[in-house]
Amino acid sequence: MDIGVLLPTGSAQWGPADDPRDLIAFGRRAERAGFSSLFVNDTLIGPRIEALTMLAALAPATQTVTLGTAALLPHLRRPVQAAQSLASVDLLSGGRLVVTVGAGFPGRFGRPLYTLSELPWAGRFARLDETVALWRAVWDGEDSFHGAFLRFDGIPAVTRPYREGGPPVWLGGAAPAALARTGRSYDGWLPYPPDPGDYARGLRTVRAAAAGAGRAAGDVTPALFVSVRVEDDAERGRRALDSYARATYGMPLEELEKVQAVVTGPADEVRERLAQYAAAGARHVVVRLGALDLRAQHEQLDRVAGLLPALRGEPSGRS
Repeated sequence: MDIGVLLPTGSAQWGPADDPRDLIAFGRRAERAGFSSLFVNDTLIGPRIEALTMLAALAPATQTVTLGTAALLPHLRRPVQAAQSLASVDLLSGGRLVVTVGAGFPGRFGRPLYTLSELPWAGRFARLDETVALWRAVWDGEDSFHGAFLRFDGIPAVTRPYREGGPPVWLGGAAPAALARTGRSYDGWLPYPPDPGDYARGLRTVRAAAAGAGRAAGDVTPALFVSVRVEDDAERGRRALDSYARATYGMPLEELEKVQAVVTGPADEVRERLAQYAAAGARHVVVRLGALDLRAQHEQLDRVAGLLPALRGEPSGRS
């Protein structure tokens, strides 16, 4: 199993004495600790380091880790320009980029961002799929694209990505329509279901859709996004995650747990819970550390790093 970590790029994770440039050191530390990937999220809600800028900075500063988005919101960017930016990051990283995309969801993380982007909320899922199709066409050197939403002729030659066909594109989402679209068209699936059983059922649907489209099960990477807080005192962990949920989403932990995978408690309990998702089929876990300042983020990074050998099934003592 690959275990990655989400970088705390939002100002909610920075203290008054923190320097956002320390995120580069955070990424290097995660790589040295044995994490397989570094992911960043993407939104206009609250000050944060822009996602592709962060990955471009990490590309020459790291060596082997996958660099990913969780999730990129394509409607915030002009589609051809986004293809150019993604290809550039893929080149700078030597082909280590993975692009998870999402269409946003209702609430302050959804419709208001479409309004700012001067795009309609209706039809957002079809527009997302078409944008990804445009990227792939541009990466393949096509000079035109004709879709229902996007139509371009005379597209000039743009930067070609490191890998033929471009970086893998994953979809974030677990609605029935999203599962079918993932199986048909995407290279990976990155949902955050609170229940491992729901993950297993969703993955079966994704794989059935892939088979129906003539694809192999291995064509779609099964991933998971999960918030984690390792604390010997379980109640203290819940209090910390409640503060994180309120600062990040404006809702208490008990509400966040209804819609997102959240794991906290002593190390053994966290390991057991994550192992349940592995048994359900997850093969790349992206961990969001439930901490509200960089010092606590570093502490949690070390605690989760201690779980990596067991989660990967490695003998004790290996890192």
